[in-house]
Order: sequence, then C-alpha cells, then structure tokens
Amino acid sequence: EVSERPIIDSPEKAVEQLVDIRDKKQEYFVCLTLDGANRLIAKRIITIGTLTASLVHPREVFAEAISDRAASIIVAHNHPSGSLESSRADRDVTERLQSAGELLGIELIDHVVITSKDYKSIV
Repeated sequence: EVSERPIIDSPEKAVEQLVDIRDKKQEYFVCLTLDGANRLIAKRIITIGTLTASLVHPREVFAEAISDRAASIIVAHNHPSGSLESSRADRDVTERLQSAGELLGIELIDHVVITSKDYKSIV
C-alpha cells in the first residue's frame, strides 16, 4: 500500500504545509507529527497567541505527538511582524522542546519561523 501522506524531510517541505498561517495577524504555533519515514501524520494548531507572543508548553506540543505514535515532530510559528529574527523566547521554547523530546524519544527535527514572504529554521 502506497501512502498519500507527504514526506517532510526539509524545512521547505514543512513550509509547504504551513501556507495557511503565513498571513495570520496573530501568532499561530503549529506542530507537524511525523512517522519513522518522515511521512506527515497530522498537522495541528497548538496555540494561537497575540500579535507578538504565543504561550507554548511542551505538554501541549507532545500530547498529540504521543497519541499519534510519532517518531519526530517539526514545530513552526508565524511572525505577523514580518521579521524572521527569532526571539529569546523562541530559542527558549526550542531548547525546552528538544529536551522534552529527548526524554520522550520523539525528536524535534526543526522549529521554523514563517512570515508572509519567507521562513527561517531555528534548529
């Protein structure tokens, strides 16, 4: 049986799944759960923040990844400001998710910041 689920093996392919959050006026934090062959299991909005902030906790990110039996995840969020610069909070969240993923055996492959025109990988 051939799966129709896309293989997400690069930031570019992750961004293809995230076009719907590019132009949002609030920060959307999204998680892509992947199987052992990097095929997309699910895409979920974890949280919707304000114009400049989004509260993210590893518990919410990994809850669905665990129930999906995901091997890895890619997280992403948009910057409505259009800036691709990652904030200290963005980097802190990435580090927390990497640590939690190591404990759970679910690898954080990437954290992507996306704007209406471009994207940048934090990992």
